[in-house]
Amino acid sequence: MTFVRSTKLTIVGAGSVGTSLAYAALIRNSAREIVLYDIARAKVEAEVLDLAHGTPFTGSSRITGGDDIGLVADSDVVVITAGAKQAPGQTRLELAGVNVGILETMLPELVALAPDAVFVLVTNPCDVLTAVAERITDLPAGRIFSSGTVLDSARLRWLVAEVAQVAPQSVHALIVGEHGDTEFPLWSTATIGQMPLPEWRDESGTLLFPRERLETLTNDVVNAAYKVIAGKGATNYAIGLSGARIVEAVLQDERCILPVSSVLHGYRGIDGVALSVPSIVGAGGVLRVLDTHLDDREAELLQRSALALRASIERFS
Repeated sequence: MTFVRSTKLTIVGAGSVGTSLAYAALIRNSAREIVLYDIARAKVEAEVLDLAHGTPFTGSSRITGGDDIGLVADSDVVVITAGAKQAPGQTRLELAGVNVGILETMLPELVALAPDAVFVLVTNPCDVLTAVAERITDLPAGRIFSSGTVLDSARLRWLVAEVAQVAPQSVHALIVGEHGDTEFPLWSTATIGQMPLPEWRDESGTLLFPRERLETLTNDVVNAAYKVIAGKGATNYAIGLSGARIVEAVLQDERCILPVSSVLHGYRGIDGVALSVPSIVGAGGVLRVLDTHLDDREAELLQRSALALRASIERFS
């Protein structure tokens, strides 16, 4: 007889992001047990009930939750979505003060309840919060990281696929650096299938990705969240799906490569700053940070991104 290991995912925060992540995790069967925790009792109980009513149409996952922080105990993965949300026109870094305070209050208790868990931060500014989280916990390297530019990279892949008229899954391109205004794509290694992006042509032989289009695509990705927030007040569905994908990489020990954000130590001269670079993610969290190829311009942009984040992190040292 084959036994399936019971896996427990706890999502902290029953706002639009937390509930979307729970919904995605239920549909994708990301974990056998999903727990939604929030201090707002009526809100979280209603969200759990609504989600639970849909489980006859999903797999074997079950969902519970409430306002008792003890529900976090013995989790395999804890995803933190709680915090003030980004307002229209507000940068992610401007959120830092409020959400750092929330994290400093909450994280030690979460770690005490689930000392063996992998902690994934989704709350913005996720890079700054990741650096703060490493400072206030004694977790091993890689056990706490953020969703980083996983969603930004998905946005890029979708945009490129729309231009090339191919499936997004056939686009291999990453956004790295800050999850914010200084993020940038690795155009030097981007491909569609096995073909370098700059060589991709349409049926008439016209190059589809000249420099001008690459600049437009970069701008569209950087400003994507602002556009969504301006129209509906928050981004939630896509970050919920990307969060569930990260959870699966950990729980299934996939050792897949994702551009998550972890604190870098001696990476291309960057130390003590969390930003996104391609990383191997599996059981235990970030298992290895990869020293990927960067052309001269990309190397310069990575340093610029690190400098922007360091200035914000130092405010909370």
